[in-house]
Amino acid sequence: MKEAYLYEKLAQGKVHCYLCHHHCAIADGKRGRCHVRENRGGTLHSLVYEKLISANVDPIEKKPLFHFLPGSGAFSIATVGCNFSCLHCQNHDISQMPNEEKRITGKEVSGEEIVSLTLKYNCASIAYTYTEPTIFFEYAYDTARIAQRRGIRNNFVTNGYMTSEALEMVAPYLDGAKVDLKSFAEKFYRQVCGAKLKPVLDGIKKMKKLGIWVEATTLIIPTMNDTEEELREIAHFIASVSPEIPWHVTAFYPTYKMLDKPRPSPGIIKRAREIGLEEGLRYVYSGNIPGEEGENTYCYNCNNLIIRRWGFQIAENKIKEGKCFSCGTPVDGVMM
Repeated sequence: MKEAYLYEKLAQGKVHCYLCHHHCAIADGKRGRCHVRENRGGTLHSLVYEKLISANVDPIEKKPLFHFLPGSGAFSIATVGCNFSCLHCQNHDISQMPNEEKRITGKEVSGEEIVSLTLKYNCASIAYTYTEPTIFFEYAYDTARIAQRRGIRNNFVTNGYMTSEALEMVAPYLDGAKVDLKSFAEKFYRQVCGAKLKPVLDGIKKMKKLGIWVEATTLIIPTMNDTEEELREIAHFIASVSPEIPWHVTAFYPTYKMLDKPRPSPGIIKRAREIGLEEGLRYVYSGNIPGEEGENTYCYNCNNLIIRRWGFQIAENKIKEGKCFSCGTPVDGVMM
């Protein structure tokens, strides 16, 4: 247990947590919406500090991050808990454990040990992923600072609900972020995620302004967020922030509390990719459909193939010193 960052003490023993946009006011003995930050005697504590629930070596493409050290390994870590309650969460067994099972568990592993394991397995970065890194912010922040000193990059796989204060604090140590832009409708965020849309949009803008490399993902769910109008709104917003932000449009599969929805057709995913390109995005990728041309990276200037992928593996990489091998145009992102 560790005293939390980014909170203030209020009257009558309450605290105000401003780590994420829920802005929880927490009474003594109670926890915030994430269920892993608890007020004990007027002091807010993180209950998941150095409590590792998952650690794996993943290809960075699995995050998915296609323009962040492509072809490299990412040492991927998580604790239990989340500040969202998504009905389609693929990691609900650990993200919702503190809420649904009323327990917090994990192996005690220090930030120093995480960095040592990252180096041992020749990973170029640490990915704070699987659950929402915001809720284990203290653990992630302290680890990221150590990692940076050892020449390791850091990336968040996030729902984008961090406050400006949190982003400004972590920005010097955070090299990249994959942000889930789940929908462009407040109703979707409220009913499916237990959150709001606008803070996510503001978070993406803020990350870009702070110099964090950003990629966005939208999971396409039939009848929920798959109209051409909404997909175009998402693509237009991303392009308005920066056309260099890659957009991953990925295929939903039924899970958790959303077992009644079908998988989207390949045609919907293909059309979403076309819409992204029509809206001026330089890089749009289709996910969860291996073998599609939408997995590959093309130079936005000359349209030549520069990275060929199959699933999470790179079959061919023609980037030379961060540039297109054919026309010399710089490839946007954090290159090896």
